[in-house]
Amino acid sequence: MNPAGSHELLAMLPPPLAPLARLALNLRWVWNHALDRVWEACNPEVWHQTRNPVLAIQNTPRSRLEELARDPTFVERVRQLERSETEHLSRPSWFQQAFELDPPPVIAYFSMEYGLTDAMPLYSGGLGVLAGDHLKTASDLGVPIVAVGLFYREGYFRQMLDASGAQLEIYAVNSRESLPVRLVADAEGTPLRVAIQLPGRDLRVRVWQASVGRVPLYLLDSDDPLNSPFDRGITAKLYAGDGEARYLQEIVLGIGGWRALEALGLEVDVCHLNEGHAAFATIERARMFAQSSGCDFFTALWATRGGNVFTTHTPVAAAFDTFPVPLLYKYGLNYARQCGVLPGQLIGLGRANPDDPDEPFNMAYLAARTCARVNGVSELHGRVSRRIFAPLFPRWPEDEVPVTH
Repeated sequence: MNPAGSHELLAMLPPPLAPLARLALNLRWVWNHALDRVWEACNPEVWHQTRNPVLAIQNTPRSRLEELARDPTFVERVRQLERSETEHLSRPSWFQQAFELDPPPVIAYFSMEYGLTDAMPLYSGGLGVLAGDHLKTASDLGVPIVAVGLFYREGYFRQMLDASGAQLEIYAVNSRESLPVRLVADAEGTPLRVAIQLPGRDLRVRVWQASVGRVPLYLLDSDDPLNSPFDRGITAKLYAGDGEARYLQEIVLGIGGWRALEALGLEVDVCHLNEGHAAFATIERARMFAQSSGCDFFTALWATRGGNVFTTHTPVAAAFDTFPVPLLYKYGLNYARQCGVLPGQLIGLGRANPDDPDEPFNMAYLAARTCARVNGVSELHGRVSRRIFAPLFPRWPEDEVPVTH
């Protein structure tokens, strides 16, 4: 699978400046500032205000681009930077030299948000910034990660205050045409779509790709003209307000994300959940394994669990995503049939007491139950998390609950 066609930047640039499009579409410029002067030379006002090279190029007059294309010093500088970028991304990495694995493993990293740059506002805070730094470091070290997230049309709100000091929530639109992303195409050259069965209809999800150095980041987008207006809005806002909207987002991220990796032909060895939002990926992984190997679902879950990792960030149990049982029955009856289990058996994976019909479904509990390894983010957080997850392991002393840091 490949990005569908060329980004419009290539058509805008004079041939001598064509490397600028390739450089702008790899987010390595976020932490490698060798290109800053180049974007500034195109349009200093737009560059300094947005820190987005795609916007800087798009808002540069044609006459200015042609002037730069006639400047041999500038053109040579661009060529040198492209050669340097190509050499950096193709040279043997630390991981390749430290671990001589052929083929290298594929690590799928799932996160609800990615804080890579202000120019690509797909995050709200620390969880996203950590995920963004995770990808940047993986690129520099050559760790074989592919990342999965959601492409938010509006993202997280911007906070403003009115004259009386009251908070205003402002949602800006993320224009795909002005971001360093490209639509992924299938083998026929049409946009790659994965389908998720919802009550009475199929939800179609498109896939966009951003390049973070060596790391591909696949972003799932429900804003497809083949979907209903309601379904097109599923991925509009980061952490959508009501419970049903959030639940649908986590279905798209987990189930849709795993199906996207399968559609891309990626054979994943390790599934890493950054928080519990994407925990449905572990269920979909087990379902697909059961389907391909001919075993039952719970055998498949046990077989795949060893390759699942959960990093928990939340230090308060009340802050985990929980959903009422009727919502799970609304969207999960057909999916449970696909898994070959009863709905209550799936729901029980997300409860401290699987047999308690009044207990809501907890995404963090689901992640902890379906992952062989659970990480906290610090020594103190590890101790706190062992207390939080102790109800899942009633036969273990609290200090031996398998949460590491």
